[in-house]
Amino acid sequence: MIVGTAGHIDHGKTSLIRALTGVEGDRRREEKERGITIDLGYVYSDLGNGELTGFIDVPGHERFVHNMLAGASGIDLVLLVVAADDGVMPQTREHLAIVELLGIRRAMVAMTKTDRVEAARVNAVREEIDALLADGPLAGAPVFPVSSQTGVGIEALRAALLDQAEQALARSDQGYFRLAVDRVFSVSGAGVVVTGTAFDGRVAVGDELLLGTLGRRVRVRGLHAQNREAQIAHAGQRVAVNLAGERLNVEQIRRGDWLLDEALHAPSTRVDIDLHLLGSEGKALAHWTPVHVHLGAQNLTGRVALLEDEGVLTPGGRTLAQLVLNSPLQAAHGDHLVLRDQSAQRTIGGGRVLDPFGPARNRRTPTRLAQLEALRQGSFEDALPELLKQADNGVAPAVLERQFNRPRARWQLPEHVMEVATRQGIRLFDATRWQHLQSTLLERLGTFHVEQPDELGPDRDRLRRFALPQLDRPVFIALLESLMASSQIEASGPWLHLPGHRVRLTEAEEALKEKLWPLLEAGRFDPPWVRDLAREIGEDEAGVRHLLRKLARLGQLQQIVKDLFYPENTINHLVRLTLRLEREEGIIRAAAFRDGLGIGRKRTIQILEFFDRIGLTRRMGDERKIRPDSALAAQVEQAS
Repeated sequence: MIVGTAGHIDHGKTSLIRALTGVEGDRRREEKERGITIDLGYVYSDLGNGELTGFIDVPGHERFVHNMLAGASGIDLVLLVVAADDGVMPQTREHLAIVELLGIRRAMVAMTKTDRVEAARVNAVREEIDALLADGPLAGAPVFPVSSQTGVGIEALRAALLDQAEQALARSDQGYFRLAVDRVFSVSGAGVVVTGTAFDGRVAVGDELLLGTLGRRVRVRGLHAQNREAQIAHAGQRVAVNLAGERLNVEQIRRGDWLLDEALHAPSTRVDIDLHLLGSEGKALAHWTPVHVHLGAQNLTGRVALLEDEGVLTPGGRTLAQLVLNSPLQAAHGDHLVLRDQSAQRTIGGGRVLDPFGPARNRRTPTRLAQLEALRQGSFEDALPELLKQADNGVAPAVLERQFNRPRARWQLPEHVMEVATRQGIRLFDATRWQHLQSTLLERLGTFHVEQPDELGPDRDRLRRFALPQLDRPVFIALLESLMASSQIEASGPWLHLPGHRVRLTEAEEALKEKLWPLLEAGRFDPPWVRDLAREIGEDEAGVRHLLRKLARLGQLQQIVKDLFYPENTINHLVRLTLRLEREEGIIRAAAFRDGLGIGRKRTIQILEFFDRIGLTRRMGDERKIRPDSALAAQVEQAS
């Protein structure tokens, strides 16, 4: 169990821990000189059950609340300290608010310095404490009058702490490991050591982890868990990790860094949260208010974007919000954070992380708010159906693993969730949503045929823009291929169309084609340009161009460059020549290709560049090779 103190300056937190444990906490020279705790102190003691209980002594002075916050995250039980002579003070209230915002729900109260006051004062302060806790989640926490100087009440408090330690539930270590670094130092003969509270998972000597925002790769050389040497450490323990890494030194590490499994490393600057504004605030919180954000041992700055209401949050209220940060934050769903005002003078509220990867756009849409509401209300299993129901692009399993710190091996997916393979990995989809996307694509393709009757169909990218522009390209391709596999969409070359859809020439177009076709075939490898064809047969140039483009969409012609069309048979002949040239020479050179065709160099280059575009050849400097994956090459060779 990890116990953290909280309370006003000079209320005897450090003395109380010394009286409970018999151990002097980590004290700096300047702390001893000034008689106050400035930074975090750590003490470990066996309260009588054979296990070490960790105590975190936090500063009480208002100037060092940021240090208090660095130690408060991850504690199991808060020991709220209130001096009998002073009673409840401003920092008592702020520390209590922080404890509640961090989701800590186990508390005990030590009323210190009882040797300095009369019994009536003890009773009065007890009433103050009860009133302070009455309206919050820690109402009813037991109060122990003690004196660190005389020892009165210390045994009763120690016994109560021991009882709490025996009842403490072990934290789940089924997630990936992550530790919030709150101290870093160097040990002679060992090297760099970082300490912190393990939030999730477990770590063993020899493991490789990532450190800090940049994800520096390090190896675990040694471990201490709860101040004892160990081979394995797990969630809920105070852990010291001896690290090894290339050119690693203490100057590269700072309080607030995370030491974590590679699967979790995904710092972000937009975090969606369930925000609570303290009722003690004197005014409403406005949209885009600058704040300090504390999560784990991190202390960052940013702004609050309110996602609900009318751009303000009244004191005591809750709302969905997005933190837009000035530097990256590492978080997971369910993490608790604390917000302080721009000057870092007071705590104004806090929240619980819903999505550590908040979107930059469409963050207030009904769809997005429905997703956040599901994340606010439920667990992974509860939230997943709503997340997928609203996700046109599905959700990548790796993103969910990072968001919830939930390894995929522990998932139990509902029956209506389907896995779709895309070129960028698996995506999870709600089956009903996937079917809706398929129906939408078929419907929009039908609309395209109605609006463009002269076209056989669009190519893939044009169809995506026309039908489902919101889809990522890999998702769209997977959707399209699923419909092509079931023959609900067909392809003629690059053109996509519904089964049975054909583009037919009008009688006038058939007549015009009869005039043009002999000229195109007679031109062989150097056919006439559009303007020359139109002049030859005495037709309008625009009409000739329109028909040739229509024939190209039908796959009967290929447009090499603008206004230059080759019949499909001629193209196939050129492909055969290209294949033969590579077989004979081992490579395709423009000069040899030109000599084989008996045409000019400019036209030769135009044809070769066309072959590059359609995926027949790959250019390598001034030479080319047939692409091994070319469907056209395989088709021509098979026909030969």
